[in-house]
Amino acid sequence: MMSVRPDGKWACFEFAEWVPRQNGKGAILEIRALAGFLLLGEQLIMWSAHEYKTAIRAFRRMKQLLKRLGKQVGANENLLEVDGIRIKVINTNGEEGFERLDTNAELKFIARSKGSGRGFTGHLNIIDEAFAYTWEQNEALMPTMRAVQNPQIVYTSTPPLSGDTGAVMYALRERAEAGGDASLGYRDWGLDGDLDHLTDIDLDDQALWEETNPAWGQRVTEEATARDRRGMSDQGFAREILGIWPKRAEGSTVIDPAKWAAMLDEASQRDRDAGLALGVDISPLRDSSAICVYGLRADGMGHAQIADYRPGTRWLMPRLVELREALEPLTIAMGKGTFAFLKTALDKENFELPDDPEEPEPGDLAVTGALDMAAAAGQVLDGVREQAFRVVPNRHLDVAVAGAKTKASGDTIAWTPTKSDVDITPLVAMSLARWSYDARSHLLADAEYDVTESVY
Repeated sequence: MMSVRPDGKWACFEFAEWVPRQNGKGAILEIRALAGFLLLGEQLIMWSAHEYKTAIRAFRRMKQLLKRLGKQVGANENLLEVDGIRIKVINTNGEEGFERLDTNAELKFIARSKGSGRGFTGHLNIIDEAFAYTWEQNEALMPTMRAVQNPQIVYTSTPPLSGDTGAVMYALRERAEAGGDASLGYRDWGLDGDLDHLTDIDLDDQALWEETNPAWGQRVTEEATARDRRGMSDQGFAREILGIWPKRAEGSTVIDPAKWAAMLDEASQRDRDAGLALGVDISPLRDSSAICVYGLRADGMGHAQIADYRPGTRWLMPRLVELREALEPLTIAMGKGTFAFLKTALDKENFELPDDPEEPEPGDLAVTGALDMAAAAGQVLDGVREQAFRVVPNRHLDVAVAGAKTKASGDTIAWTPTKSDVDITPLVAMSLARWSYDARSHLLADAEYDVTESVY
């Protein structure tokens, strides 16, 4: 978890540790948080749990550890000193944490929600009890690390409660099993198999008890585990003590994670002479927006790259104007709903629909109906199966891909999230960009472009 690359940055931007109950995963987090707070100069550490009472328990444990490492200053029980570092204890309800008085570094304990974490710039995010961590909460916390030079996120948990929960955990497992992501550290102590097929596993095999519990003989004893076996159901014992996962609900995703991982290419670059298309999408509740670039590489393969993704919509038009001026796109695609929402602002900035759809001008809008959106989704599915394009890795796009499925309506299909808290706007934006490039680039093949800047 704390290994570093030659340049001094964390080898693992993300680290996941799945382990059965009472094996000391909390102690791992305490060590990591204390190192960041006292030794490494991490300015903000955010420790989150699924419930307030769990976050408070971690806060109280950390307070005990700091007292043991140092001492109380005078009669003030909320002022500690560790090796000359004075630390203020913050006990305000909902704002529990610690602050270093020399550097103002903070260690905060919060209960997760959709909004918790917004506005903070965390060097380290700790996600305890990740089985209850949702995409919605992830979208609130992950952007806090965008401006940090060397951030890290650490997840710990037992397996998900059921096959239709724990979407983030399943996505992390799929990424780990697919391989190819050097920034993800991953360790699962649980047995292979799933909770629907326990007849294949001898739950009374004490060798399996020891194999799946790394604190065996220390925190975890044979006597206590035998007591658990007698008192728990087969499924409860298998999940909580042997770390066996439930089988994931069918139909949760349509894009093969291994094929998607094979398309990720951090060094991918588009051929500037081949032009590009922009795809734009806004979430149904207008709480996030995405812009994607699609073009061709010099080897003829497609190139997809998220140009921007942020909460809300206020930023979208200024950024779209900026990208139009810098990149001179062949076309800018969006769905009818996004177009209707932005129409006044688009008119003001001279974004135009083509007078003749068969003879569009460079930079004209491409607004999709149901059939075009179905074609856009289908082209991405075909492109993934055929490995026809490459994608610059982007966390938000990965999340969207892992949490998207298709729904059928008559003869058409459309992207839809597997859960209400999954944001698929980056995937929709990529689909629109790819579709509009394929639909318009041949019509504009003879146009002259002076594309002098990349997305970055």
